[in-house]
Amino acid sequence: MTYRVCFVCTGNICRSPMAESVFRARVEEAGLDSQVEVDSAGTGGWHEGDGADPRTVSVLEANGYGSEHVARQFQESWFARLDLVIALDAGHMRALRRLAPTPEDAAKVRLLRSYDPVAGDDLDVPDPYYGDVDGFEECLEMVEAASPGLLAVVREHVDGRAA
Repeated sequence: MTYRVCFVCTGNICRSPMAESVFRARVEEAGLDSQVEVDSAGTGGWHEGDGADPRTVSVLEANGYGSEHVARQFQESWFARLDLVIALDAGHMRALRRLAPTPEDAAKVRLLRSYDPVAGDDLDVPDPYYGDVDGFEECLEMVEAASPGLLAVVREHVDGRAA
């Protein structure tokens, strides 16, 4: 049975595709790619059908990550097939929990930086869209820092299903 994780930001062109690419690489490195599916979406549909922001692509590629992506909007019906919905900031988390059809679905929504043990109290990944490439590099650092903790949780769930 496949474990499904979806990363969600605002328009699905900056933060969530970056998180998707980084986490997919971590899943592959861990040898879990046949058991874990990773994707991303936005809370809004403004960029549906677009590729990732060129600055996202540039930062990902400069750091050895894949960057193929087509933006899409998160749909309420997806909760039924997803195991974990990872919000990139508190606003996304609130929007997703409001969209969730059941309390169990709302409980699937978590903040990415909650998996980073040194993140502190500010668990938002800032939106780099209106800034320069430095913001995208900072976003990548935050995503990379949270990925090992998230992978550990996902691995625990996958191992639990296999038992």
